[in-house]
Amino acid sequence: MAVRKRRLYWTFQIIGWALPALINLTLVFVFNNDSEKIKSQFFEAIPQSVFPFFISHFVLRQTIIKAKWLTTDLVKIFPKLLGLILLISFSASMFYQLFRDNPFDKAVILLDFLTAAILFVIWTAIYFLYHYLESNNRSLKYEAAMNEMYLNQLKSQLNPHFIFNALNSVRALVDEDPSKAKIAITQLSNILRNSLIMDKKKVISFIDELNTVKAYLALESIRFEERLKVTYDIDPNSNEFQIPPMMLQTLVENAIKHGVSNLVKGGHIEISTVIKDSVLSLKIRNSGQYYNGIKKPGKKGGYGLSNTKERLQLIYGSQASFNIYNENDKFVITEVKIPQWI
Repeated sequence: MAVRKRRLYWTFQIIGWALPALINLTLVFVFNNDSEKIKSQFFEAIPQSVFPFFISHFVLRQTIIKAKWLTTDLVKIFPKLLGLILLISFSASMFYQLFRDNPFDKAVILLDFLTAAILFVIWTAIYFLYHYLESNNRSLKYEAAMNEMYLNQLKSQLNPHFIFNALNSVRALVDEDPSKAKIAITQLSNILRNSLIMDKKKVISFIDELNTVKAYLALESIRFEERLKVTYDIDPNSNEFQIPPMMLQTLVENAIKHGVSNLVKGGHIEISTVIKDSVLSLKIRNSGQYYNGIKKPGKKGGYGLSNTKERLQLIYGSQASFNIYNENDKFVITEVKIPQWI
């Protein structure tokens, strides 16, 4: 990487300073037939390329690096930087006079000075812009790596959380109804197999996540029997959307743990989706009440909710939204909106 950067720097350094001289010589050849004039311009063009080539590298660049101006607020260093550019531009204009046919003419000196100043300003602007973009790119890569690591951490926290809840469901059936417990274990193994595959992905199709949720709710229906009623109202185009793995699963778990399971007569869970303006609106409507992040006073909860919020923020930023509220005194609505583009 460092070798490639050095090669790139020297390539642009050589081409950049040779280009003005080449343009000047081309114009002389095209519009001037005087061989002596052409020869004179040729000898003037050499120092006009060689001198700024070395000055930009050994003076301007070295000063910027040693003074650490690349990491300093540009507003603070601007007067110093401008002063340095003007100084080396004046030095260049005086040096060029040594190769002029009519040296130390005020108009010629002024023209050489302005030309050198413009070229050094352009060189400095490109140099600072390159390092700014490179630094910004490194920061973005670092931030993306940290976000990815944190996102994986959040996902890894969900699997044990889910397994614990699912095993509790199966345990409740072992003594009550061994035959149902066997069916539940089979369903659990299928769910775990799917979740392990999906957990390796940043996002998965909505339908894949929904199928896992359906299997999970079938497992819970064995435990709750008639106390759990589930309905679906899914937009057929929902499969065009990608969602974080186990997000819907976590929200449904949360709805059962803090809603349905706390009601003597059980309750109802309704999962629905609506698509509008390329945004997937996912709603989980469940029996229960929501109190400031806790479904039932006196019980801890909300882990899945905070996890979901953080994952949505990391993946979609401000393009996604999460909201949970009481529809009335009997039902809670959990709503997630996800954009089609990631």
